[in-house]
Amino acid sequence: MKACGTVFKYGDNVDTDVIIPARHLAITDPKGLAEHCMEDIDSDFVKKVKAGDIIVARKNFGCGSSREHAPMAIKASGISCVIAETFARIFYRNAINIGLPIIECREASEKISAGDVVEIDFDEGIIYNKTKNESYKGQAFPPFMQELIAAGGLISYMNQNVKTH
Repeated sequence: MKACGTVFKYGDNVDTDVIIPARHLAITDPKGLAEHCMEDIDSDFVKKVKAGDIIVARKNFGCGSSREHAPMAIKASGISCVIAETFARIFYRNAINIGLPIIECREASEKISAGDVVEIDFDEGIIYNKTKNESYKGQAFPPFMQELIAAGGLISYMNQNVKTH
């Protein structure tokens, strides 16, 4: 599985309140959430993001509350992957549960710049910065987690793989 897109770059401690502000939590439709994604940290994000684009951040991405709305808004906005040095534990699990690919890689989080074009090989955990002609080794997902993401998240995976009796 691969992804390729233009990078939106953020710093440390991007919390769920700036990913999707609390005033929009009554929205349950993912596309509705996407219309407000990142608006408190990057007011131009929703105007500029295109399907396949990538978010790169530094440490502790997705900290704050445990709301699933945050990875849901990111995925629905068209982002194909989030790369960070580290993720908040609950955000990490929520992202996998809804099928949003994420990769931890310190070197990529430091060296990739906003606007760079990046390609990711999820099977190998390799991140190619096409703009700078560099590559970085991220943490590849084990096969079962790759299956969850490819299926679109845990619920979709279960619906596809659990036989009813």
